Amino acid sequence: MTTQVTSYRVERSTKASHIGTFIFIAIAVALISMPWWGSRGDMRTITEFLYILALAQMWNLLAGYGGLVSVGQQAFVGLGGYAMVVFSLKMGLNVFASIFLGGLVAMVLAIPTAAVVFRLRGAYFAIGTWVVAEVFRLLLANTTWLGGGSGVSITSAVKGISRWYRESIIFWIAIAIGLGSILLVYTLLRSRYGLALTAVRDSEAASESLGVRVPKVKWFVYLASAFGCGVAGALIFVTKLRISPDAAFSIDWTAAMFFIVVIGGIGTIEGPIIGALIYFVLREFLDDFGSWYLIVLGLVSVILMLKAPKGVWGVIADKWDIRFFPVQRRLKFEEKGDKS
Repeated sequence: MTTQVTSYRVERSTKASHIGTFIFIAIAVALISMPWWGSRGDMRTITEFLYILALAQMWNLLAGYGGLVSVGQQAFVGLGGYAMVVFSLKMGLNVFASIFLGGLVAMVLAIPTAAVVFRLRGAYFAIGTWVVAEVFRLLLANTTWLGGGSGVSITSAVKGISRWYRESIIFWIAIAIGLGSILLVYTLLRSRYGLALTAVRDSEAASESLGVRVPKVKWFVYLASAFGCGVAGALIFVTKLRISPDAAFSIDWTAAMFFIVVIGGIGTIEGPIIGALIYFVLREFLDDFGSWYLIVLGLVSVILMLKAPKGVWGVIADKWDIRFFPVQRRLKFEEKGDKS
């Protein structure tokens, strides 16, 4: 007589995740060596892609996993950029070290910001974050010490550094920020903080009843996102060699984050990667059409939100059950024949 014995096991890693790890390492090695074989134009394009990807991952961490929908993340992009200016131009510190110090300053200034905006909920929270970003923009626009509304050049901060060395260091920092943002989100979500974070996103009341410290989790993710946006912002303006309040605190930064995350797949690590690729392809083909470029981006976002709320990656993952960065544990059932 043969009976079926059902067994199960808990798994997190998948075959796709092992392949993804190999691809991730191969891409990292290829990028790190690129200054010795790649063109400057390609390096600048990849640098831009990487810091935009980092911004998208930080917004996805905040909104997609934390449930904190902010339209004011440009505040930390600008604060990181201006902090870099203060450290490098005014204090004479190394401009590359100032990039990471800019992230720390953005995180510190996120503390009083959070104390204000966390009093708000829903749409009021989103509007409040935008208002705070505008306050920072106006403050910097009226600070003549930092160039006021016309901004300031950063050229003197990199004076004396050879072009190859400067571009290579910037490129390597972009790799650290772009790929590091993926690893940061992945590591965080696989920890107990990640479990608490998604629980708070789904229901604050239910998670609090289970012992989750909701305020602590929200503060943690908000500060982490501010640091990531601050570092990316500092890098952005080192590459541009000039900063102004209108450019640093432009809502276009948050609009790009929103578009990339929504079109790629909110609440997934792979989504912002796919979304960033789509964003750059669309921008490449539509860049010569002026305002039509933004109109097309908006239409694509609306259509995808209606037809595929989970984004491009959500459709792919559901259809083929692919997870390159799995963060959830899943039960796998197996039936075995047993003779008795």
